[in-house]
Amino acid sequence: MAVKLGEMLLKAGLVTQAQLQEALEAQKKNGGRLGLNLVKLGIVREDDITQLLSEQYGVPFINLRHFEIDQAVIKLIPCEVAQKYLVIPVNRTGATLTIAMADPTNVFAMDDIKFMTGYNVEPVVASEVALREAIDQYYGSTHALELKKVMDEMAEQETEALEVLEEEEELDVHKLEAATEDAPVVKLVNIVLTDSIKKTASDIHIEPYEKDFRVRYRIDGVLYEIMHPPMKLRDAIISRLKIMAKLDISEKRLPQDGRIKIKMKLQGKNKEMDYRVSVLPTLFGEKIVLRLLDKDNLVLDMTRLGFESESLLKFEKAILKPYGMVLVTGPTGSGKTNTLYSSIHRVNTPETNILTAEDPVEFNLHGINQVQMKEQIGLNFATALRAFLRQDPNIILVGEIRDFETAEIAVKAALTGHLVLSTLHTNDAPSTINRLLNMGIEPFLVSTSVNLICAQRLVRRICKECREEVQLPSHALVDVGFNAEEAPRLKLFKGRGCTNCNNTGYRGRLGLFEVMEVSDEIRELILSGASAIELKRKAIEEGMISLRASGLQKLREGVTTVEEVLRETVL
Repeated sequence: MAVKLGEMLLKAGLVTQAQLQEALEAQKKNGGRLGLNLVKLGIVREDDITQLLSEQYGVPFINLRHFEIDQAVIKLIPCEVAQKYLVIPVNRTGATLTIAMADPTNVFAMDDIKFMTGYNVEPVVASEVALREAIDQYYGSTHALELKKVMDEMAEQETEALEVLEEEEELDVHKLEAATEDAPVVKLVNIVLTDSIKKTASDIHIEPYEKDFRVRYRIDGVLYEIMHPPMKLRDAIISRLKIMAKLDISEKRLPQDGRIKIKMKLQGKNKEMDYRVSVLPTLFGEKIVLRLLDKDNLVLDMTRLGFESESLLKFEKAILKPYGMVLVTGPTGSGKTNTLYSSIHRVNTPETNILTAEDPVEFNLHGINQVQMKEQIGLNFATALRAFLRQDPNIILVGEIRDFETAEIAVKAALTGHLVLSTLHTNDAPSTINRLLNMGIEPFLVSTSVNLICAQRLVRRICKECREEVQLPSHALVDVGFNAEEAPRLKLFKGRGCTNCNNTGYRGRLGLFEVMEVSDEIRELILSGASAIELKRKAIEEGMISLRASGLQKLREGVTTVEEVLRETVL
């Protein structure tokens, strides 16, 4: 870099040969970069060097002294990396990180930062002096915070070492293990696990508070308080569940994940149940959430999920194509996994090689090669996808597209003769396009790779045993989305509440679906940079049923309530 800069300065007439020689000798003596030595000797100004580098490499230059950098951006690159390569992050837009550097030709620095952060890197030129000042300014405060944190942790460790001896702690663990075998504890845990199945819960929440200990079930998407076990059994119950999930009962400071598999008799039949266990340290003890994974509740028949007939035809047509991408979107707990499993079940034949990358693998499906992600050893969605492409796949399922790298590989797979199924967290189908573009995927790649996007929500189904007709004023129904002619003639229903539905009026759930086919006209709009609103308008013109329209259809069929549709959709 030294010779290159010297030659550039000579050619630009900013230094003489004698001045360059003087600066090179000063560099040998004092170290540092040639540019810095030239500035210290007063031969050239900082701005002259940055301007020259900017022109030479076609890279913009920046005056860091007049630029305020967000602390969240600073945290993307550790202090030691910034000092090693003499760089500082200045801005992040989508999947692109802009870094200021003294040497814009240093591709090793850019590659390292790209690999480390997962962002595309764009360089701008800044002077060496300004970069060093900025690193001291921004990382000085960061280091002070980190040092305080380390000191606090050391103080805590010392206090713990003074207060609790290892022998005593070991004894406590043995006591705890013995307590978990007590008949009342074992019985209570068994009751909680089996009762949750009878009540068709999807999750069990076991929560310790200062003066209370409670158990809640999530039934049809809503949490209900079930019981308040005695406080004296708190530690024993939590430890019992941790032992069943093969977790470390002596570790109470870190989150842990495990799995419980049980066999039981229910209504005279043997039943196998899986529980996904998540342990979280809270202020007053460990909170445990168990997700029930009941294969009997997995609906693999796509006609029973709640699709409108025309939406289902579009969806099936897309998943039966030999290549391209089908995306299922919606918030956590909206039934995306069930839709994806139904999709691969539909296309699972002896002639197809189906590979899935999941975090976690919820259900084992015969004939499908499922891979569990393990971030701690570097097995993430992007790594798994790369490996999949060497496994001669026909269909690839990616649990979730979370970052640019995963999105990029998935798009390339879809363009090279593979059918790719995946999920994203977006509000509706059209906004998924903008989400991919904001991740950094080029518009022409999005428009050619994506075949169909399906947004979905889950609403509670009215209990069939206690369903009764209700009257609502016409103007209220018009506000919901019905037209003025249809509103007065509508018959609407709700559940009165009975023993069958635990007096909620609801039993079970069904999906609302918004299926957007990426037609040639929509592809043109994507290429021209159209907004999500324009894409939605065009899709509805072409026959897309929106989430609200799907909800209105469920109201016409009398299977859900106005409150449920308003809770999950917008006009």
